[in-house]
Amino acid sequence: MKTSLFSIRRALLSGAFVLASISLLQGCFPLVAVGIGAGAIMIADRRSTGAYVDDESIEWKAADVLRKNFGTLNHTNATSYNRNVLLSGEVQNENVRAEAQRLVGSIAGVRSVVNELVVGPASRLPDRSNDALITSNVKTRFLNNGQFTFNHIKVVTEAGTVFLLGLVTRAESEQAAEIARTSRGVKKVVKVFEYIGDGEAQKIDSGNTATRSAPVTETPLPSTEPSSPPEAP
Repeated sequence: MKTSLFSIRRALLSGAFVLASISLLQGCFPLVAVGIGAGAIMIADRRSTGAYVDDESIEWKAADVLRKNFGTLNHTNATSYNRNVLLSGEVQNENVRAEAQRLVGSIAGVRSVVNELVVGPASRLPDRSNDALITSNVKTRFLNNGQFTFNHIKVVTEAGTVFLLGLVTRAESEQAAEIARTSRGVKKVVKVFEYIGDGEAQKIDSGNTATRSAPVTETPLPSTEPSSPPEAP
């Protein structure tokens, strides 16, 4: 029964990943609009249902406020995981960088902001397409690795730097960072994780609804941890 459940779970996740990849490459609606895809992803997500929904809302609100305040001259992305927001991309100056953090941090429900915005020219479309391919490749390697559920970790790539977010154990963190680091085109890997103990992870993954409603973390807020040094200039 356990093996059968695992197989069903893996099949659902595989289908969800394919749908997500198609949406990404074709520029379709967010995955939440694809019923079975969103449902399969939420089954395996370690966030509570409330946190998952809040993250979707935070990302939409952050994208809107960044677009309205900074337009297209700046390339900014906001990724929310468990109500902690990663800002990535390129901005014109330090004032924009600081103001972007302030604005996103003021959105209702946001617990913290990790500001990885870089001052410099906005990336070109070919560069962003390459980043999307890197993200897809890393996620595929997570899936094929089989040591942890790929959906437990969100992958964001900017200018060849891969950011990893999620509720993970220390072992999962190291496994994921090593896979990402050795993936084609990756220049650097930065971990933006919340860590949970092995026992807590097992309870969440087993479908304990009480645990899923309020996960207990070893570190209340994520920290930015480069897993490999920046390339020499």
